[in-house]
Amino acid sequence: MSKVPSFWSPRIAGLEPYVPGEQPRIANLVKLNTNENPYPPSPRAIDAICAAAESGLQLYPDPESTRLREAIAIRHGLDSKQVFAGNGSDEVLAHAFFAFFQQAEPLLIPDVTYSFYRVYAQLYDIACELHAVDDALRIDDAALAARAAAGCAGIVIANPNAPTGIGLPLSRIEALLGACPDRVVLVDEAYVDFGAESALPLIARYPNLLVVQTLSKSRSLAGLRLGFACGQAHLIDALQRVKNSFNSYPIDRLACAGAIAALEDEAWFAKTRDDIVDTREGLVLQLEDLGFEVLPSQANFLFVRHPGHDAAELAASLRARAVLVRHFKQPRIAQYLRITIGTRDQCTTLVGALADILPAH
Repeated sequence: MSKVPSFWSPRIAGLEPYVPGEQPRIANLVKLNTNENPYPPSPRAIDAICAAAESGLQLYPDPESTRLREAIAIRHGLDSKQVFAGNGSDEVLAHAFFAFFQQAEPLLIPDVTYSFYRVYAQLYDIACELHAVDDALRIDDAALAARAAAGCAGIVIANPNAPTGIGLPLSRIEALLGACPDRVVLVDEAYVDFGAESALPLIARYPNLLVVQTLSKSRSLAGLRLGFACGQAHLIDALQRVKNSFNSYPIDRLACAGAIAALEDEAWFAKTRDDIVDTREGLVLQLEDLGFEVLPSQANFLFVRHPGHDAAELAASLRARAVLVRHFKQPRIAQYLRITIGTRDQCTTLVGALADILPAH
């Protein structure tokens, strides 16, 4: 009997897929490994989903997600023609890679960043050039800008960066936009609501800027899969062309209803976001007391290392105590752990487990 891979196309056989965070079924698990929001979504979002479930599911959803795009536009002071919505920001990113970066020159990305970027580049046969973050694991935007000026397919950065949590100020994003005015600069803002500066106010001035956000993190809707991109209308038109050549109905009626209600409940968003930021700052101090080095974070997670203990061993020891964190077996960051900010009780459990694992200081 022949092996299954003999049916695969050459492109699929050579792919190195993205590996998502573990989703185990462990009793009493403290799950701090996939940057989910520890708080439930807005009650208004739940009510809207329930109402949507009671009627209309026999019909296809609006292929243009018109009401959702209008709600996003209102929230961010844009026109709905400047908004594209998709089935999670990962789908939006994939469409953007297909639409903008299949050029003769290489696409520029940091070497330490969201690893899905390299997967998209491989999937679409996009030449990809990695640029080293500095010794403090900060994006070297000056080096990216200098390289872009010589010609590139575009630039992709996460701001704040993942998995480090470190953000760039708008002035340095503007420098990147100016360095390659004829190519798209994609700014992935999955975690921007937790303390970084959004590039959305720059859209009117820069026709090459595409900003991608998600409702998975700060709006607690990871289970709905809802992301969006914002940019000038010509960029959004390109994304619509890709979407309509792939899946005309990517956003279902329940997701659309829940997302609109979540966007409209500003009070719930602000309260849960502020709770996460406050918990993050407290956890920084507790981890430093245990001897960890903690990178400055503007996200809903921390990137940490302990100079006296192997990161993989720490992750395994925490898992044995039903506390899950993320460890990346990648060059330059193999001794770091990424820790999602949970509830205060979850973070207390984490710190207690680490105190049990680590020798007394």
